[in-house]
Amino acid sequence: MCVLAFAWTAHPRWHLVLAGNRDELHTRPAAPLARWSEPDHVIAGRDLEAGGTWLGVSEQGRLAVVTNLRGHGGPVAGRASRGALVADLLAGEGAFADAATIDLDRFNPFNLIVADRAQAQFLTNRPAPTRTTLAPGVYGLSNGALDEPWPKTLQLKAALLDWIVRDGSEPHRLLESLRSTALPGFGLAPDAPSDVPQEPRLSPVFIRHPVYGTRCSTVVTIDRVGRGVILERRFDADGEAIGETSLDFEWRL
Repeated sequence: MCVLAFAWTAHPRWHLVLAGNRDELHTRPAAPLARWSEPDHVIAGRDLEAGGTWLGVSEQGRLAVVTNLRGHGGPVAGRASRGALVADLLAGEGAFADAATIDLDRFNPFNLIVADRAQAQFLTNRPAPTRTTLAPGVYGLSNGALDEPWPKTLQLKAALLDWIVRDGSEPHRLLESLRSTALPGFGLAPDAPSDVPQEPRLSPVFIRHPVYGTRCSTVVTIDRVGRGVILERRFDADGEAIGETSLDFEWRL
């Protein structure tokens, strides 16, 4: 997941809204969004190479999403899986199930947003392990610091805010915002180049590239009484849509 916008208790109707794209090598195997058989309260895609996930929800009242963090070198072999971190947080069990006690230094550089019925937190392990409780508002995140004003991050954050203010009733509209290939003329370029050679220094919200690009777009909405929808649209190496999944779920708020 390489760019996302996240609204936390920022609207009378919505407890939270998330819209994001997962950018990855097209050859990396992944299973589409689905309800897991074990544990059966988790709804997420699955990385079939490392076994974890990048984004998901639990009907026990949890959401988690991770992005890699550029500018701190490539991944170091032998460190714990960032996807396993998300999977354990969603499952509510395992070595990384408690966000308050996880040893963040065990992982390669990452950003993480985790939310439940009561609060949302931002966690990162670079430049130092940090846990921040998020105030109500709209946030943007890519592979830099939280709300770092990269053009694509600002563009997607503005699209989410516009959706909330103008309508806020059709989550599918946010999937179209995640399809944008425009390069806006505002914001600051990343300080460091991507660790992925195929990704340009300044990339759009939707990356179309035959080797490395946007693999899926995901939207999550949860209203004030806990009714939720998670949508996923998947893409091939040509950037063409090849499948879409929509699943309803419920948090008891």
